[in-house]
Amino acid sequence: MEKKIAIIGAGISGLLACKHILEKGFSPIVFEARSGIGGVWSQTIESTKLQIPKKMYQFSDFAWPPSVTETFPDDEQVMEYIKAYAVHFNILPRIRFNCKVTCIDYVVPGNEDFPSWDLWGGIGWPFSPTGRWNVTVQDARDPAAPVEVYQLDFVILCIGKYSDLPNIPDFPLNSGPEVFNGKVLHSMDYAAMANDCAAELVTNKRVTIIGFQKSAVDIAAEVAERNGVDHPCTLIFRTVHWIVPDYFIALTFKSLNRFTEFMVHKPDQGFFIWLLVILLSPLLWIFSKLVEAYLKRKQPLKKYNMVPEHGFLKQISSCMFTVLPANFYDKVEEGSLVLKKSESFKFCKNGLVIDSEETPIATDIVIFATGYKSDEKLKNIFQTSYFQKCITESLASFYRECIHPHIPQLAILGYADSPAFLYTTEMRSKWLAHFLAGKFKLPTIGEMEADVKKWEKCMKYYANESYKRSCISVLLQIYCNDQICKDMGFNPRRKKWLLAELFAPYCPDDYKYLCWQT
Repeated sequence: MEKKIAIIGAGISGLLACKHILEKGFSPIVFEARSGIGGVWSQTIESTKLQIPKKMYQFSDFAWPPSVTETFPDDEQVMEYIKAYAVHFNILPRIRFNCKVTCIDYVVPGNEDFPSWDLWGGIGWPFSPTGRWNVTVQDARDPAAPVEVYQLDFVILCIGKYSDLPNIPDFPLNSGPEVFNGKVLHSMDYAAMANDCAAELVTNKRVTIIGFQKSAVDIAAEVAERNGVDHPCTLIFRTVHWIVPDYFIALTFKSLNRFTEFMVHKPDQGFFIWLLVILLSPLLWIFSKLVEAYLKRKQPLKKYNMVPEHGFLKQISSCMFTVLPANFYDKVEEGSLVLKKSESFKFCKNGLVIDSEETPIATDIVIFATGYKSDEKLKNIFQTSYFQKCITESLASFYRECIHPHIPQLAILGYADSPAFLYTTEMRSKWLAHFLAGKFKLPTIGEMEADVKKWEKCMKYYANESYKRSCISVLLQIYCNDQICKDMGFNPRRKKWLLAELFAPYCPDDYKYLCWQT
C-alpha cells in the first residue's frame, strides 16, 4: 500500500522535502496556508537581499541562472530562483494552496502505549504498522468552511521560525501600546506590505524600531534612507551585536574548511582530535580577536558606544550573523539614524520613554523587530499536551536537527538556524528522504537522546548563555554533513584530492550527486 506523506509548508524547506521525497517514489501532499510558495522570501522589505554568497545559498542540483551576477542577490531574484526550482522539479502540482493546517494528532490503537517505546515509532523505521497522524486542514480564505481531516503515515513540519506568531514584549499597565497615539506594528506586518504601501506608511514620519537583529537594522536603514535628517529614524536596542560588511561574510565562508574545523571541539571526538583541537584552538581565538579589532577600526563602534560585550566567536556559535546595511554608520553620522541603547522602555502618549532619558522620544510609528515565538508556534500545531510538552520541555535540539526522539512518524525541517539555511536544510532533506525510503534505521530513543545531549554540551561550550537549541553551527557544518553522509552509507569525503579536502571550502555543489548514489 502506498504510504501517505504530508508536508506542511511550501517555503524553502517544504519545497526541498517534496523534491527529494518525490525522487524516492513517494507522492506527498504539501499544505500551504498562503496562495504562493517561498515562505519568508514571499514577504520581505524592499531592501532585503541575501546575507551570504549565492554559492552557499543554492540548490545543489539547480544552479543560479547566469543572469544573476551579484554575489548577494536581492529578494526578487531569490524568489524567481525559488519559483524556477519548483517548476523545474514539478513540485507545484503537489501543493494545495490556501490550506491552513490547524492541528495534528497522533492516533494509535488503544492497546499501544507509545510513550514507553524504546525504539522511535516502536520499530525505529519511518512507518508504523498501526500509528497514524490526523491532520486537520482549514480553508485559509474561508474560516467558516468545514474542515477536512487527512489520515497520514508520516508528517513533515516545514512551518519555519520567522512567521505567523510575532514576539512583542509585555508591558505594565498604562505603559504599553494602548496609551500611545501613534501606530504600532511588528516587522512581520511591515514586511507583508507591498513596497509602495510600506513606503507610504513611513515617509515623512518619525519612526522608531525596536531590536538589533537582521530585520531591525535593515528596516532602520531603509527608513533612514527614505526620510533623511528631517525625520530621523530611531533604533532602540538592549544588546549590541557584531554586524559585519557583506564582503567580510564572503571571505568568512571561503575560509570554512576541514582544517578550520580541527580548531573546534566536536561530540564523540577521540583523543587525537581532542589534542589537535587543543593545539589549534588558539588560532580560532586569534581569528575572533582579529575580526573584532578590524570591525572596531572600520566602524565607529567606540564613538557610538556600539562595541558588543561578547566576543565574535561566541556570536557566530549562536547562529547570529547580521550583515551591515550599506552606509549604516554614514546615516548615523548625518543624523538620519539615531542609535539608543536601553535596558527598558515604555510607551507614552506621544512616543517612547527609555530608562536613560527623561525626555520622551517623539514618535509616530513603532515597529517591533523583536523576533517570533518559534517554540510556541511549533507547540500549538499539536493537539495533545504530550507532544506540546515534548517541544516546550526539551531544551536540547532534535536528532540530526529534524527528529524529536519522542514524536513518532514526524520530522521537523527548517527549524534549525544556520547562516547557510538552504544548504543545511537540503542536506537534512536528503537524509530524511533516504530514511523514508527504508535505507537505514534510527538508533534507539535513548541513543538519540544521548547524541542530542552531547551536541548540546558542545554548543554550550562556545555559545554559553547565548545557546539556542536549534542552531547548526557554521563552525561545524562539514562535520554535521559527514554524520549525515555516514548515516546514508555514503562517503563523506567529497573532494578529489587531499589538499582540497583539507583547505577548500565545502558548498552545496559538493553534495550534488549524493542522492543519485544507491
